[in-house]
Amino acid sequence: MMESMDLFAEEKKYVKGIPHHIVFRNEENGYTVLRIRVEETNEAIEDKDIALFGFFPVIHLHESYQFFGKIKMHPKYGQQYEVEQFRKLLPQSKDGVVQYLSGELFPGIGKSTAERIVAHLGETAITQILNQPQCLSDVPKLPEDKALQIAETLMAHEGLEKVMIALSDYGFGTQLSTKIYQAYGNDAVRIIEENPYRLVQDIEGIGFHRADEIGKRLGLVGNHPERIQAGCLYWLNEKAQNEGHVFMTFAETVDGVQELLSTKQAEVDVGSIENELDVLEEKGQLIIEELNVYLPSLYFAEKGLVTSIKKLSEQTDFENEFSESEFLEALGALEERLNIQYAPSQKEAIQTAIHSPIMLLTGGPGTGKTTVIKGIVEIVAELRGFSLNPKDYKDKEESFPFLLAAPTGRAAKRMSESTGLPAVTIHRLLGWRGGSGYDHDEEHPIEGKLLIIDEMSMVDLWLANQLFKSLPLPMQVIVVGDEDQLPSVGPGQVLNDFLHSEVIPTVRLTDIYRQSEDSSIIELAHEIKQGRLPETIGQQTGDRSFFNCHQNQVVDVVCQVCNNAIKKGFTAMDIQVLVPIYRGSAGIDAMNTALQNLFNPESDSKRTLTFGDKLFRTGDKVLQLVNNPDEGVFNGDIGEVVAIFRAKETTEKEDQLVVSFDGKEIVYLKRDLNQLTLAYCCSIHKSQGSEFPIVVLPIVKGYHRMLKRNLVYTAITRSKSFLILCGDIKALEYSIEQTHVDRRNSMLKEKLIERLGTEALALSELSIEDFEEEV
Repeated sequence: MMESMDLFAEEKKYVKGIPHHIVFRNEENGYTVLRIRVEETNEAIEDKDIALFGFFPVIHLHESYQFFGKIKMHPKYGQQYEVEQFRKLLPQSKDGVVQYLSGELFPGIGKSTAERIVAHLGETAITQILNQPQCLSDVPKLPEDKALQIAETLMAHEGLEKVMIALSDYGFGTQLSTKIYQAYGNDAVRIIEENPYRLVQDIEGIGFHRADEIGKRLGLVGNHPERIQAGCLYWLNEKAQNEGHVFMTFAETVDGVQELLSTKQAEVDVGSIENELDVLEEKGQLIIEELNVYLPSLYFAEKGLVTSIKKLSEQTDFENEFSESEFLEALGALEERLNIQYAPSQKEAIQTAIHSPIMLLTGGPGTGKTTVIKGIVEIVAELRGFSLNPKDYKDKEESFPFLLAAPTGRAAKRMSESTGLPAVTIHRLLGWRGGSGYDHDEEHPIEGKLLIIDEMSMVDLWLANQLFKSLPLPMQVIVVGDEDQLPSVGPGQVLNDFLHSEVIPTVRLTDIYRQSEDSSIIELAHEIKQGRLPETIGQQTGDRSFFNCHQNQVVDVVCQVCNNAIKKGFTAMDIQVLVPIYRGSAGIDAMNTALQNLFNPESDSKRTLTFGDKLFRTGDKVLQLVNNPDEGVFNGDIGEVVAIFRAKETTEKEDQLVVSFDGKEIVYLKRDLNQLTLAYCCSIHKSQGSEFPIVVLPIVKGYHRMLKRNLVYTAITRSKSFLILCGDIKALEYSIEQTHVDRRNSMLKEKLIERLGTEALALSELSIEDFEEEV
């Protein structure tokens, strides 16, 4: 290993030197900026004292290292060196060995002790100790405990060196090598050589194909059991995460894994895959039910959700709790107080909710879902004597009875504004603690009497199961959503399965109520929902426009539209550009670069901070990409960069960026900026649960893979006041024709019918003649 490394060192560009100052170090991922005194190099280094940066699991000052990498020019700091691989150099002279053994690596070992060791063992002392630690017992006046300390420290330190060198031989750079070492320690090489496919599950940034390359070097090729098992788990996880499937059929799994693992040189045979699927089932890493292959977490989530719904549905506390006259009296008083008249379908929804342990409320934009939600809360409060003021429960043992929750922060905020009651994200309601799990589950349920969940189409199977198993009994639940919107990003199609199981009381609102005379956006959304495009789509109305343009003109047209809105007094927070793809000339990334320069151009008064290929400026509109429960910000939240601080201005000695989310300021260290992206333009998926005064929606043929009716419908329904479409009408027409929703494998509907709806299922199987006879 060492010989190959020496040969490697001669071929590669390198810098040898002694680190004397660590400028910055992130202990979590090993990213380090340091300065070294250059002793030797085959690079065109201008200065003998140069800054280096890279990922190091450990670095010691005043010791010799050899760094392999390349020169980088920083616009402000000049020449720097980016380290790709490195190794520590053991001292080669007696004085060097004395200095090394009396250095910071060996606390308590002074210079005199080091000199005695070198006097006895010579300049090869370190090599001798590593090869035969007991040689220290011959050193005069060296206590046994100090001899043991020196040997153990050298062995541990040399272990790190060996691991890093071995990992570099497997093609890992310092960043991934550091992650691997942090996960496995000195056992890293042994673990990888025993089963390289563990890397896929344990180390972020290493995919199956990378692990498979290592496997091939170790002889794990073709039909090797560990290779097939890893391929099965990887393939199923990809189908869940990327396509939303809860399970894959046995035949699909075998075919998919065979395609993944087979090469031109060798095809993996079907029998071997089937055998390893059985082995994985025996080990509990897969569950196979009626030839459907599940990852365990999804199998138990599906099963658990059905159980929770059954428990809720079996509650009998609410069926005859209030008489018809009591309900009508309370409803009349509410209509008089609010000066409104509920439509028959809305009255039906409110009455069904009050008498049902669980109810589904669905409908498109403008159909009055919010009005019904508010009515349910008001009537329940009136009939049961609950106060709608949370402060009234501050000093009481019982908690506020009404729980309002939504998948995203913006959706929860809209819910709160429309009802006047507190609303939170589902994650916050459940007390999510990141990798540590949730505060609430079946053994530690949340407290409340009535739960209303909005935007249920966005909730995946994992989160739905966690929510419903955390509910106490008795509890009433109102599930609200629009079945025509996009399904959840995560696996499952929970709202769709709930509705189509037909075992949960459901009210569908179809009449449009939120529609002023000069508004056409909601009407357009419902036309698209029915597969129609108005003949007037290309004409400008009071709240809607369409600008024809080619794909290579789209970015410029969007910027012109936004510039006109700015001139009319609108801000970046009022305007949301929605695009379905990230890459390409008309993708989200290109749009954000152009719109950043429009809304927040470069200025001497604005600080900037670069992270990877992203540039942030003070004043930028940004989007939170992940849930961060510790700080109370969640995926989809939109904020504004209000400050940027340089490393020398902070106690952490690291660049920082401060974002205000509706007045709540969150500090991001530079290493955490992967949680943020520019938000002038965002994906349609990320916009779900939000409304914006102005939505700008480009539609071009370059988006063809993503153009589907439910995608366009979802985008249009994000617009509150103005909708500007631009691009190609033919592309818009094409998207409306794409009625197929990507198939998601799920047995939730069938299991709900089996557990809750035997009678409903029997009726659904009757012919019309049979049904008439039954009646």
